[in-house]
This record gives sequence, structure tokens and C-alpha cells, in this order.
Amino acid sequence: MVVMDACPSCGGRIGPDDATCPSCGAAVEGRTASFDVVAEPPVAHLPIDEDESAVPVLVVRKGAEVGERFYLERPEVTIGRDPASDIFLNDVTVSRNHARLIVTPEGVTVHDVGSLNGTYVNDDLVESALLTSGDSLQIGRFGMVFLAGGGV
Repeated sequence: MVVMDACPSCGGRIGPDDATCPSCGAAVEGRTASFDVVAEPPVAHLPIDEDESAVPVLVVRKGAEVGERFYLERPEVTIGRDPASDIFLNDVTVSRNHARLIVTPEGVTVHDVGSLNGTYVNDDLVESALLTSGDSLQIGRFGMVFLAGGGV
């Protein structure tokens, strides 16, 4: 890498962090503004053993609510950024009405309800999917693990 200390346009002195010449304002080729890297928080390595609950549960492994458990105790559970959602995920990557879970004796099915960023099960974009214990569910920045519990 060539380090310049003179502007190629006017010959004025430029510093190592200058992206433009302080004298004439010309862009200094090869220079870019630098920013500190903002790392995404690591995925929590929580145990994903079967929950002792008799009902299915979602365990947050990635996102602002790491470790939180959502027990699926009703036949239908809504997920979204709307505070009225049963599972409220407060992040702009989550649609106001993002998905719904249908809980039956046969299992739990997730349905995307027209979200902007989609709903992912095991890294696959889905419109609808039957969840099995250990499946990952990604909604916006939130990564969750589905545990079937003793009731499903």
C-alpha cells in the first residue's frame, strides 16, 4: 500500500486519516473513511434439552431476549412487533404481524403472515412448516429453538 502525504491535485499536505485534501477538498484516491466494526452478538449456547414443560416452548438463542422462553399454551399464538402480539419481538427486522403458531395435538405449525423479512425454519424460508423438537425458528434477528415438550 502506498501512503501519500501530498495531495495529487494541489500538492497540499494530507494526513494518514484524510479521505479528502484539507487544502482543496479533492478526494484522495485509495483512502476511505474507517468505522469501528460492530459485531453481532454471538448466539447463546443454551442447553436445548427437552423442556420439563408439558407444553411446547420456544427458547430465544439469538436476539435481545436471549434465554427467554415462550410457552405455547393456546391453540394459536401470534408473533410480531405489535405489542399486542402473544410473542412480542421488539425489533425493526420483525414485521408488526409476522407469523402465527398453530398448536394442535399433532404438533405445532408456523405460518408466515406476509412478513417483510420472512420466516425461516432450519435456515429455509417458509410460508408454513410443521416444527419438530430441536428445529430453529428465525424471525428477524431473533433465533429460537423449538422444543416439543411432553404434550406434543
